[in-house]
Amino acid sequence: MIEQNVRMYYQRLFVDPLAARLKNRIQPDTITWLSGLLGVLVIPALLLNQVILAIILLLLSGYLDTLDGTLARFIHRSTAWGSILDIMMDRLVEFSVVFALWLIDPVHRALACLLMLGSILFCVTSFLVTGIFIANDSQKGFHYSPGIMERAEAFIFFIIMMLWLKAFTFLAVLFSFLVTLTAIIRLYQFYQYTKKSQ
Repeated sequence: MIEQNVRMYYQRLFVDPLAARLKNRIQPDTITWLSGLLGVLVIPALLLNQVILAIILLLLSGYLDTLDGTLARFIHRSTAWGSILDIMMDRLVEFSVVFALWLIDPVHRALACLLMLGSILFCVTSFLVTGIFIANDSQKGFHYSPGIMERAEAFIFFIIMMLWLKAFTFLAVLFSFLVTLTAIIRLYQFYQYTKKSQ
């Protein structure tokens, strides 16, 4: 939701200039792998109680996630493998953050983290399966279906969870609800789309 409103400005100011400078200097897939690595490093950062470092790593990971695709388009090397790798690294980062949040207090956070992972699984599945059946008219590797909870919103939740420890359970339940709601709305929209297409 946030991305739909600010992506154009964010892209123009922070992503396109660096992508132009990186042309022919680094491969987009290398940036994708680095994005995943930075996300995984959130785990030791949080375990060592380095919250600010964990937040910086998460934000850098998210930034690289936007940079890799932009660079691929700049050098005309957008590939199916790149799209798949990008999706896999996104899920790796999300799992790493939830896993790190669970490791902070495994006993009391187990159910909340399980709900978060389940909602992410449900939502990502709805995103991928609807993308298979809707024609792609975007610059991305397949049809992109926006929703209430996207990466920007998820990162905001993750950061607040890292900073506001006492509100973790409430935030995790709210996160899970909104992510699940996003999936349900997406499935309903796809159902309406298929009815009109018949």
